Amino acid sequence: MPGRVAIGIDVGGTKVEALLVEVGEDARVVGQERVETPAMDGEAILAAMVGAVAALRRQGSAVDAVGVGAAGMVSTDGVIRFAPNVAWTDYPLAPLLAERVELPVVVDNDANAAAWGEYRFGAGRGATGLLMVTVGTGIGGGIVIDGELFRGAHGLGAEIGHVIVDPQGPRCGCGNVGCWEQVASGRALGRLGRVAAGRHRESLMVSLAGGDPAAVRGSTVTAAARQGDPVALKVMGKVGRRLGEGIAGLVNVLDPELVVVGGGVLEAGELLLAPAREAFAETVEAPAHRPAVPLVPAVLGNAAGAIGAADLALRRIGGS
Repeated sequence: MPGRVAIGIDVGGTKVEALLVEVGEDARVVGQERVETPAMDGEAILAAMVGAVAALRRQGSAVDAVGVGAAGMVSTDGVIRFAPNVAWTDYPLAPLLAERVELPVVVDNDANAAAWGEYRFGAGRGATGLLMVTVGTGIGGGIVIDGELFRGAHGLGAEIGHVIVDPQGPRCGCGNVGCWEQVASGRALGRLGRVAAGRHRESLMVSLAGGDPAAVRGSTVTAAARQGDPVALKVMGKVGRRLGEGIAGLVNVLDPELVVVGGGVLEAGELLLAPAREAFAETVEAPAHRPAVPLVPAVLGNAAGAIGAADLALRRIGGS
């Protein structure tokens, strides 16, 4: 039986990715549009979203709603209250986009949308709830409890990347110092990789960066670690451990059925997840006296946010 159709949009500081999604028992992507956008031009990003919706609607499917997963703090009325990497502050994205596309629009945090996508159609399918940790340039989070997406009193919950874990650590884009995402994300991989490359110029990271330790990025560390470079593997292990320690603290608070780890840094696979699992097992409270909480990779990949946003939009209008 065919499902209803929504457009799901994953919008960040550099791109707008829109999927035409048919939602029934499963979610089937039947169209895609991707537009590169300037991070500091909020109106250009909105225009790109409107253009992507128009392009997908021209494919012939009757679209019922639009769902958006946006990086930043998104209140329940679809207003982007704060986005550290995008030029939106107190920006009423949901009503503005709805007016432009003449469709119902639901806007939520991108990690919330990804968590919902994985819960409904991915690694969390069949579970009663989960914790999603998205690890990219920063760290985002989404929480599903008893089949409902947790948003908090104002829609701003699950900003797990901005728990301070190192008061003497690096300054974060949110304005604080030593947030978890500064020590356990792609940004941390790059920063620690550059330090290690400067100390160990024989590292494969240096040659992959064109001989310049200052040019090492998180992707450089991952590439070198995959080839067995011991310096890169040490950096990967350190970041993985900080990731696992943070997850352990969240599991102590939330007691989820499982933890799904997604995001761009997951390309590193077990190079990151293995030390994360080890640190998690060592630091979660009373591991011998609690049910096991699996740490599993996301399965929907980069489509999780858009698929989740599409389904959330259909649920809001009573179609899913």
